[in-house]
Amino acid sequence: MPVLFSDREEAGQRLAESYQGQREDVVVLGIPRGGLPVGYPLAQSTGGIFDVIVVRKLPVPFSPEAGFGAIAPDGSLVINEEMMRSLRLPDRQIKEIAAEVLGEVRRREAAYRGDRPFPELKGKNVVLTDDGLATGYTMIAAIEMARKLGAGHVAAAVPVSPADTADRIRPMVDYFHCLYVSSHYPFAVAGFYHDFHDMSDAEVLRYLERR
Repeated sequence: MPVLFSDREEAGQRLAESYQGQREDVVVLGIPRGGLPVGYPLAQSTGGIFDVIVVRKLPVPFSPEAGFGAIAPDGSLVINEEMMRSLRLPDRQIKEIAAEVLGEVRRREAAYRGDRPFPELKGKNVVLTDDGLATGYTMIAAIEMARKLGAGHVAAAVPVSPADTADRIRPMVDYFHCLYVSSHYPFAVAGFYHDFHDMSDAEVLRYLERR
């Protein structure tokens, strides 16, 4: 697995340089935490509004790095049905996990946004960014939320993705932009970065303050 980027902001700069999507009435929304440094250069290059969209994966109880779905701030769930069948998690446990993750989503919403309203998406060209895709379900939750809020055009822009996830996301958006799609497994987003440290809320806020 090649190391392609020194850090997330370099990945974002390279993404911005090669971006060929819509460049008018753009709203760039980063999925925290890693999507913020990736999205910031893209917002600068398009002159778009830059903000955060807080969606979180639902972790598999015995393997927290893996996710069986994702949840958006409005409580909307996106579930990987195939994984659910293999995990055989009881409905009660799924509800408990979803409630716990939703609590963290709303905590982050309050920390990152405060009293600032979510940006108006109706008729806008929305670009959703992250530092890479794994199963893609957090991106799917973000796409569905953007559609519900009336986005006129939805793009997903990420530095790296496994091939099967890229195939899953591509038909869901109007424009899919990925610098490196890998067909090699196992796949780990962190492996493509020299610096892939766990970002803090303070770092997210610094990017939002630079808006």
